[in-house]
Amino acid sequence: MHIRRVLLSLLVIAPLAACNSRGPMTVAQDDEAAWYTGSMPDKPFDVPLVDTSRLDPKYRRQVVRYTGAERPGTIVVDIDNRQLALVQEDGTARQYGIGVGKLGFSWKGEAKVGRKGTWPDWSPTTTMVSLNPDLPRTRKGGVDNPLGARALYLYQNNRDILFRIHGTNEPWSIGEQMSSGCVRMLNEDIVDLFERVPVGTRVLVKRNGKYRV
Repeated sequence: MHIRRVLLSLLVIAPLAACNSRGPMTVAQDDEAAWYTGSMPDKPFDVPLVDTSRLDPKYRRQVVRYTGAERPGTIVVDIDNRQLALVQEDGTARQYGIGVGKLGFSWKGEAKVGRKGTWPDWSPTTTMVSLNPDLPRTRKGGVDNPLGARALYLYQNNRDILFRIHGTNEPWSIGEQMSSGCVRMLNEDIVDLFERVPVGTRVLVKRNGKYRV
């Protein structure tokens, strides 16, 4: 897809409630096209690339020292600090900035990656539909989809808990607490993470330094 077509498609996105936060335009959003610098080849859509200089440096993808007790290969999501870490073998972690759910919407606990999706379709939960009956029942994957280029679906006891780690078409929301509950990443970051973790990967999502209530 040509870069211009990517940017134009991003500018005509219709608002969705689930895993999405669009509303009145803010200072961060009103120059939306300026967030994008090009695209990365992918199938069936190219991945829009973001000007990461617009992000706080702590939300940019980087390798950091890791001193936690988690085993290599574990994903650790820190809701309070808006960061996700993939623990590596050498005492380091690949760290990514994330956007998280509004107060009262964020889940915490331990789960596993039950399945992975590429340019996944989006569907609202029954709770979302009950709150907003006008929501579309599904939206096909693409650059204007709230789940972005990739999604990791979290499971407990072999059951989908309806909590995702996924891409976003709202890069200005990284570092913010404004989604409907899921963890969102830049599309280029979720693609990087997606390629590094298999189904079955352990995921720990914490708030206030704790994984369990």
